[in-house]
Amino acid sequence: MTTYVALLRAVNVGGRNKVGMSDLRELAAGLGMKDVRSLLQSGNLVFRAGSRATSRLEHDLERAVKKLGVETDFFVRSASEWADIIQDNPFPAEARRDPGHLLVLPLKDTPNRDSVEALQAAITGREAVRVKGRQVYIVYPDGVGRSRLTITLIEKKLGTRGTGRNWNTVLKLGVVANGEA
Repeated sequence: MTTYVALLRAVNVGGRNKVGMSDLRELAAGLGMKDVRSLLQSGNLVFRAGSRATSRLEHDLERAVKKLGVETDFFVRSASEWADIIQDNPFPAEARRDPGHLLVLPLKDTPNRDSVEALQAAITGREAVRVKGRQVYIVYPDGVGRSRLTITLIEKKLGTRGTGRNWNTVLKLGVVANGEA
């Protein structure tokens, strides 16, 4: 059995796409996932399943969540991949100093170099962005809410979908995925 981290995109935000975490855990268990745990109310799951491609798990979860009246994306990484996300953080000083303003966006696909350059060129504020594989790391020194570097712009420039979690949540998910919590 492999441990996985799964993130839902845009649920329980502003009263839209409401999904109860107990419903989500039951849904995952109904798909044969074991030891399903949720973290916070933003659609974060950790579970064990037989070794499968993360894209297959995403597809299965996306189909199943429609039963809850929500059509959204899932982003799944193995616990090992999640550990790499933490280890590969290109902004360690910012992670220590201001983890709430450092976001990681897991992506559906790996963007190409031209797309990454287009995203870099689109930055009009003080944000700093690094893309590593299927993840984007972003420092929002003035806060996400004020930034013009929105998820819509990021996805448009990179040509793929993503969802963001702040560094505090990334670390908490790492702890749960490693069985430490």
